Amino acid sequence: MTATLLTSILAAVLGSLQIGYHTGNINAPAKIIEEFFNQTWRARHNQTMPDHSLTLLWSFSVSIKDFGALLGSLGVKYLADSYGRRNSILIVNCLSVVGACLMFASKASESFEVLILGRLVFGLFCGLVMSLNPLYIQEVSPTDLRGAFATLNQVSFASGILVGMVAGLETALGTEHYWAMMLSLSLIPALAQYLVLPFCPESPRYLLINRGEESKAEAALLRLRGNSDMVLAELQEMKEEAAHTQTGVTTHEFFKKRSYRQPIILVLVVNLGSQLSGFNAIINYSTRMFQARFDQAKYLTLGVGAVNVTFTLVAFFLMERAGRRRLLLTGFICIAVCNLLMTVGDSVMHLVPGLRSMHVLLVFCLISAYELGPGPISWFIAAELFDQSGRPIAMAFTSMLNWGGKFILALLFPPLLKLCGAYIYLIFMTVALIAFAFTWIQLPETKGRTFDDIAEEFRGAEGIPLHNKTGFNTFT
Repeated sequence: MTATLLTSILAAVLGSLQIGYHTGNINAPAKIIEEFFNQTWRARHNQTMPDHSLTLLWSFSVSIKDFGALLGSLGVKYLADSYGRRNSILIVNCLSVVGACLMFASKASESFEVLILGRLVFGLFCGLVMSLNPLYIQEVSPTDLRGAFATLNQVSFASGILVGMVAGLETALGTEHYWAMMLSLSLIPALAQYLVLPFCPESPRYLLINRGEESKAEAALLRLRGNSDMVLAELQEMKEEAAHTQTGVTTHEFFKKRSYRQPIILVLVVNLGSQLSGFNAIINYSTRMFQARFDQAKYLTLGVGAVNVTFTLVAFFLMERAGRRRLLLTGFICIAVCNLLMTVGDSVMHLVPGLRSMHVLLVFCLISAYELGPGPISWFIAAELFDQSGRPIAMAFTSMLNWGGKFILALLFPPLLKLCGAYIYLIFMTVALIAFAFTWIQLPETKGRTFDDIAEEFRGAEGIPLHNKTGFNTFT
């Protein structure tokens, strides 16, 4: 591992740090920002905004980032193939800067519309960068460290959530006077990325397979590996992949191509299973969930953030030891069990008030299970299951599924919670069990295998010979 490789990955994940920050900072100061909405409305109309309208506007403000991300993900293929992986990350970083500036300006302009617009623009950045980052990281990383380094994107995202939660506390910047400043702090990592990433190499795979520039690919690889023997072996592997790869796959061809069908279904199930299994509801609404039971709900929410970071780090160290399949299966089944126990606990809590502490423990366990496998792996598994020509579209598809799931959950969770009460967790449990079953039956292990070797699983007109793989359908 070289300093250039490590710098390239750390510079790239500054984008996911920003996204995590704006996921975590909106939770604790919700009441203060809602009051800003109310004051703005009162100044315009000389009356207070009705409670149901305020609730709807706040849900819309929280979820608009995820909707923006859903739209942004549509541009991943065009940017990644036209400008390269690294340059695309730098281009979309300007959306983060604009979004943060708009959010900061909302208070001075006395306009909640500016805040919502800022979150929408930042959402466009989210949808693009959470696909471009894994794409770049996977293509610059050596095979034996590919999954671990891709997990660093989730570590950075989780760290951003924790920093955002801390910044949003009333004892920090989540106050009536400083909340706008708090929303602008993502400018720091955004500017840091502009200072570092331009000096990092472009993806060698992009240079060789997409652009046909072998000399530039070799130079980039030499900077990343620092060993000429490794460079020659990896260049040969890339050339073999290029020989099997169809150039210029369109979106229509992507969804029609026979060898892509099984990976597409796998990506669909793993990503929706991750996003609709309850984690995002907890991250977005944990303070309100805890407020009904504890006086110091905001500090329990910090515990959510700390557990989140801890288990992304655990996943980082386990990714190349345990493999993707084992971590996904363990994560999904644990999430299902936690949701079942949360349903039981919430249903009988009025009879046994002491179960409040068990609810907190179950929330922490669910977050741990999510970050152990489904959380990080759902973002990068598509990059491993597809060849070079299909990879950008697959990552765009991943981003659409992830952010679409987040958007739906952010918008529907509050009314569903009122409608279903404790039984809402049974919906999450069902989703997790479906994802577990499909992963168990269909997903091949990708740990320690080249991109071409993985793609070979899905080639051939006679179907996919997954069940012939030794150890495929086991935990060993």
